[in-house]
Amino acid sequence: MHYSSQVKPISYLKANAAEVLAVLTAQRQPLVITQNGEAKAVLQDVASYEETQETLALLKILALGQQQVAAGKLQAVGQVVARLRAKGAPR
Repeated sequence: MHYSSQVKPISYLKANAAEVLAVLTAQRQPLVITQNGEAKAVLQDVASYEETQETLALLKILALGQQQVAAGKLQAVGQVVARLRAKGAPR
């Protein structure tokens, strides 16, 4: 994806807000907003934002898992299952 084709000045956003939102929703590509010729903000549709947040959360979980493995904080599967069963977790 080339962001250079998705760059608009803030004046364009002000004058065409409804159209910009419609395009964002339809194309699902972010839009870079400039002010005085400098990139200042990125707009994206809500669905894309939510997907990004879910992806970041999963990546954080993976990173934490890798840190725990590197630190030797491992448990046998049997121990984990037994602990969950003791807490009354559904089977």
